[in-house]
Amino acid sequence: MALRHAVLAALLDGELSGYELTKAFDLGVANFWHARPQQVYAELSRLEKGGLVAGREVVQETRPTKRLFHVTDAGRAELEAFAAASAKPSFVRDDLLVKVQAADHVDTEALIAQLAERAAFAQAKIGLFGRLLDGMRGGRTEEEFLRHGDRVGPYLTCLRGLAFEQGNRDWCERTIAVLRERRPVPDRRSPPVGSTVSPTGSRVA
Repeated sequence: MALRHAVLAALLDGELSGYELTKAFDLGVANFWHARPQQVYAELSRLEKGGLVAGREVVQETRPTKRLFHVTDAGRAELEAFAAASAKPSFVRDDLLVKVQAADHVDTEALIAQLAERAAFAQAKIGLFGRLLDGMRGGRTEEEFLRHGDRVGPYLTCLRGLAFEQGNRDWCERTIAVLRERRPVPDRRSPPVGSTVSPTGSRVA
């Protein structure tokens, strides 16, 4: 999949400015395709030059003129061809997983702190996806929306993002619990602080 297809798909909901498109990526598209704002703007320009999107200027009284973009017939044909092509399997590349792989040979306290940070991030994303899904449903039950909603695609991708972050959170929390349980237990036979042991083995205060 190329960024061009993610941009085209994001524009299917209607006309968006470049700024609004980057916000759409932040809120929804980012859960399955990450791109920096500069990349989105550059791809939007390429799509317009290629005739896959078209833009029009909108004059605003109190703000600078902005350009709104929409998908052209050629852009929809591009998405049709993309949707018909076989999907390649995805691959995970995560530095935190590499660190967990080495958990038996590294500082687990530092690793636990990073896992807790990742779990907190996942929890925040879970809340974000929950609010997005609530907004899309508009007061309907999920079953009602999935059967009769105008645009089910964005809802389904948000469901995937929600499940992904829930899985991240649960895995991080379980991994933290395992690492904490496996930490060495302090030797209770050690002499109290401040005491010494004589050559014969008796403890001297």
